[in-house]
Amino acid sequence: MHHRGWLAALTLLIATVHVPVVSATQAQIERDKKPVKEVASGRIAVGSATFPVYLSADWSNPLLDVTRAVLVLHGVLRNADDYFRAALSAQAAAGDVGKSTLMIAPQFLIEPDVAAFKLPAETLRWSLYGWQGGEPALAPNPASSFEALDAILAKLGDRKLFPNLKQVVVFGHSGGGQVVQRYAIAVKGDQVLLREGIGVRYVVANPSSYAYFTKERPEPAIAAACEGYNSWKFGMDDRPPYLAEPSPAALEQAYVGRRVIYLLGTLDTNPNHPALDKSCMAEAEGPYRYVRGHSYVAAMQARDGGAPNHSVWDVPGVGHEGGKMLNSPCGLTAVFDIPGCEAAH
Repeated sequence: MHHRGWLAALTLLIATVHVPVVSATQAQIERDKKPVKEVASGRIAVGSATFPVYLSADWSNPLLDVTRAVLVLHGVLRNADDYFRAALSAQAAAGDVGKSTLMIAPQFLIEPDVAAFKLPAETLRWSLYGWQGGEPALAPNPASSFEALDAILAKLGDRKLFPNLKQVVVFGHSGGGQVVQRYAIAVKGDQVLLREGIGVRYVVANPSSYAYFTKERPEPAIAAACEGYNSWKFGMDDRPPYLAEPSPAALEQAYVGRRVIYLLGTLDTNPNHPALDKSCMAEAEGPYRYVRGHSYVAAMQARDGGAPNHSVWDVPGVGHEGGKMLNSPCGLTAVFDIPGCEAAH
């Protein structure tokens, strides 16, 4: 091919290749891709792969006293160890209710984590941020991060292991809050629990962004200038395989039928927080997490029929701190049904 023709063809190829929009700064990426300090010791099978989890009790044998199970999902740093410690603190604060609760802290790993700890080849690992939106794993098989959570719910639905389980709560803060909000839209694994009469609740705390069902946004001017603002995980376009099949309307109908509690720290108002998603897709939802949360809830409440199963509770005096959110009076009410959250009345 003539040199100029080759150059023109290359230019055309580059122009037509779809490049995914990166929603983090280079500094955030460098920070977030550092290996975790600790990997959970527990494992659960997800097909032929394994997924690490922290557990407050051995679930390989029947747990007759367990009436509640709580999943606590970590943030973008994948520091499940810190979240598990916060979970155990909340369990202790819950008193008798906590004693009959199994606390579970799943851990979504990336390749640097697997390499640093020389983990077995069957260990699931995702892209740096893909696990937050249910993307397929990079290895050893393309299991969605949501399928990994489904595996946990399936185990909890085993009446031989949990004969007296009555309630499952899926709690996530920050990046984990992003997972829980999207998982509450897409979840398939709750069916085994619901068939057994086990309640399922989703607690979404201080995420950077939410998945919208329409193309309207709180900041329409930003959205108008933002290519991909309605792509998943921010909207319904280009959804990953796990939730590609149901229509957006069907996903929305299922979502509003589920029990969702949004916990928003009243001090999570820093528009320059180092872990805040500052992409135009997220900025179209508002300037910082507290506003983004209230704007999303308002949008859901404004839909036909509203969202009567959804609640938004402010957590006074708390910023972007997962442990404090979980251990706050409203966090304990949301997770353990312990009275004390004024916003819940």
